[in-house]
Amino acid sequence: MLEFISHPAEHVVAMKIGGVVTAQELQQAIDAIEAAKRNHPKVSLVAELDDMRWMTLTALLKDIGYGLTQLGDLKRYHRAAVITDKEWIKHLAHLEDRLFKAMEIRTFPGHDYAAAMQWAGELPKGAHENPEEDGYHGA
Repeated sequence: MLEFISHPAEHVVAMKIGGVVTAQELQQAIDAIEAAKRNHPKVSLVAELDDMRWMTLTALLKDIGYGLTQLGDLKRYHRAAVITDKEWIKHLAHLEDRLFKAMEIRTFPGHDYAAAMQWAGELPKGAHENPEEDGYHGA
């Protein structure tokens, strides 16, 4: 099961993932990420993962394939907030943070849901449409 979560920042794709994830659900997530990339120079992700059990084989292959296509496009990703209380997911996210330096990946416990959503919604300096949000206040 993959459900989208509403997020106030348009550059953020947020989802809750649990149970068994199918290839069709994963394709919906890929489509949402690609749509965000078409509309924003930087995209961030939120993934709430505590109840995920597995992916179907087709979904796993699709996930690996899409992930490989994104290696050359990592500069388009800003942050990924992983909301989980599972230690193995935290360790995996920490490893990915070290491997993919272009993107910040951080884990949050379930009770810090609001902090995860806020962190993912922050844009890097220079990426705001309004220059004042980047600290510029005129001459």
